[in-house]
Amino acid sequence: MTSIIGRSLLSEVGNSLDGVKKVLILHPQALSATALLVQEDLRAKGFEALVVEVPNEEDAKRIEVASFCWQVMGQADFHRNDAVVGIGGGSTTDLAGFVAATWLRGIRSILIPTTLLGMVDAAIGGKTGINTSEGKNLVGAFHLPHRVIIDLDTLETLPRNELLAGMGEVVKYGFISDPWILEAVESSDEATDIKSDTFAEIIRRSVAIKEKITTEDFRESGQREFLNYGHTLGHAIEHAERYKWRHGAAISIGMVFAAELSMLSGRLKESDVERHRSVLGKLGLPMTYRADRWEQLLATMQRDKKSRAGSLRFVVLDGIGKPGILSAPTPELLFTAFQSIVE
Repeated sequence: MTSIIGRSLLSEVGNSLDGVKKVLILHPQALSATALLVQEDLRAKGFEALVVEVPNEEDAKRIEVASFCWQVMGQADFHRNDAVVGIGGGSTTDLAGFVAATWLRGIRSILIPTTLLGMVDAAIGGKTGINTSEGKNLVGAFHLPHRVIIDLDTLETLPRNELLAGMGEVVKYGFISDPWILEAVESSDEATDIKSDTFAEIIRRSVAIKEKITTEDFRESGQREFLNYGHTLGHAIEHAERYKWRHGAAISIGMVFAAELSMLSGRLKESDVERHRSVLGKLGLPMTYRADRWEQLLATMQRDKKSRAGSLRFVVLDGIGKPGILSAPTPELLFTAFQSIVE
């Protein structure tokens, strides 16, 4: 997998498709114009390019949508040397990767994330998936994209609240690996200015961390699990909110919960827990949740794909940049940690 980070990169798609004849371009409605530009560029370079509009956000990650994509590919006679291009946020790139992974047991995919969350997380590392009524990403496959094209210009139309939600995943990398990211957020508003050098450096560092971890542990048998910091509770919140919450907002609450759990387990200093609140608070991200949802959240977490043999596992911290695993915490410990984040 190769990631390209820069500006005005959409013309790079064709340069990444040597040997390909047919291309399926998936995109949400808001990116129709971008998809058409890519289609025109590919056709001018001799590719047969088809465009499929998919639903927005998590509604794209349904088996019915994947099935429609397979139908289009079957009718167009896509072969193993053809490709899928996904343009959009994490939901679109998750879907595109899953469609590519499952067609003829795996064809090439090119991902063009257009949200901050997609750039630093969803499009990197080869995890693909769709949702079920029982939970998020329970059906999927590991399938590395051939290339990830990160064009920072595509963020210019991203709503401010979406950008800040994506920063939830960015600061996760600061907490588990690179404190420089936290320092950048704490010290300067340029951390969220998409035209600044600081912002570009944050993207490069975040992508580098995820690429390194996922390359060394592709199938999540070791350190890749650390990327789930804040995600066990965060995914349960998303499920409780019927996926109407932004991912980064749910993960923000999940990280504060995980930090509290770390401190209650004797592994993290109180000052580091407060740093979570300081950094996330500066970004305007939520840090509390409804008290009456605990039983529902706990039941969802117990079904989570990160649990093993029925035992919950949480990524916790032994210090900033020092992630670890807490296995089978007691119900009392979990409940106490949750009380520290209730509204």
